[in-house]
Amino acid sequence: LLHTIRFWVFFSFCPCNSMGFRFACQVKEEHGQPLFGVQFNPYYLNEKVFATVGSNRATVFKCNSDCSISPLQVYSDADPEEMFYTCAWTYDAETGESLLAIAGAKGLIRIVGTSSATCRTSYSGHGNAINELKVHTTDPCLLLSASKDHTLRLWNLKTSVCVAIFGGVDGHRDEVLSTDFNFDGTCILSSGMDHALKMWKMDVPAVQKAIKDSYEYQLRVAKRSFKPLLVHYPFFSTREVHRNYVDCVRWFGQLALSKSCENAIVLWKPPETEEVSPIVLHRLEVTNCDIWYIRFCLDYEQSLLVLGNQVGKVFVWDMMVEDPTKLKPLILSHPKCNTAIRQVTASKDGSCLVAVCDNGTAWRWDKKEPPKKA
Repeated sequence: LLHTIRFWVFFSFCPCNSMGFRFACQVKEEHGQPLFGVQFNPYYLNEKVFATVGSNRATVFKCNSDCSISPLQVYSDADPEEMFYTCAWTYDAETGESLLAIAGAKGLIRIVGTSSATCRTSYSGHGNAINELKVHTTDPCLLLSASKDHTLRLWNLKTSVCVAIFGGVDGHRDEVLSTDFNFDGTCILSSGMDHALKMWKMDVPAVQKAIKDSYEYQLRVAKRSFKPLLVHYPFFSTREVHRNYVDCVRWFGQLALSKSCENAIVLWKPPETEEVSPIVLHRLEVTNCDIWYIRFCLDYEQSLLVLGNQVGKVFVWDMMVEDPTKLKPLILSHPKCNTAIRQVTASKDGSCLVAVCDNGTAWRWDKKEPPKKA
């Protein structure tokens, strides 16, 4: 499909930022619609490949060694009214093929095979739009979706069944905007328009049994469809951290990071028991970031925290400092990047950042190599 789609690439070899990043290039997608999601493929070891989603398209790009960006593949949905919001990388455990999960306004999850840029399968079940997708940290066949229908759903990509539904009696009371697995996949954090943060346990017997049963389920021989587990009660729930929509939440080791429309990312400690309130440890202040659906990222080693704002600036924090109160952001900017940055992603080694914007552009920033010793 690449012959039908044009891309504009702009290079700028600006002076290196003294803190270690420099602007490399930008690429603009022809549709010119907002790009809501971007993710580097963490399973590629030797190449920096990332995907963007916006309009009814998902595009795969490669970061080249000469600081350029090249389009590799484009998936265009058959429904022109679709609007993709989120994407997540996984792979086929049998063939090794990279797979891209994408979802958005229609509430359908598409699994795209990157060897052919075609949709391998689709999953339906949510009653409204899907705001975020997350792949399990230790099992590439488990995919989590957060939806406008107030629920999260856990899917088994190998057997194509919905394993569990998180929500209901004590679930979210409005759109679920963000979700994340912890490092070993035993806990889920979720956040939403109801200002709430919730923790759901994955290592409890009922959920573990549902996952085991989903792997054993065989559609051809089963007499009925797989019945997903209904999880009505999270391990804990709080509205004490934020006073507005919570549009992004991530685990940071055993701590958590979350943001709302309040010009700050909050670092807090989840409680170890249900009755204890979370402890807010620090606020990372930013400017011009008071609109919702702007999401931050951590690199693979959780050494960098990166967030864009609504006027095209990128904030980068070095999370390796011993005292969190000393966290000060490096601010990356370019005179031509002046629209809202919806999401930023970092390559697995943290050497490359890509930010996507409301005007259909993707901006690449590269870490400056340390000076060679004489």
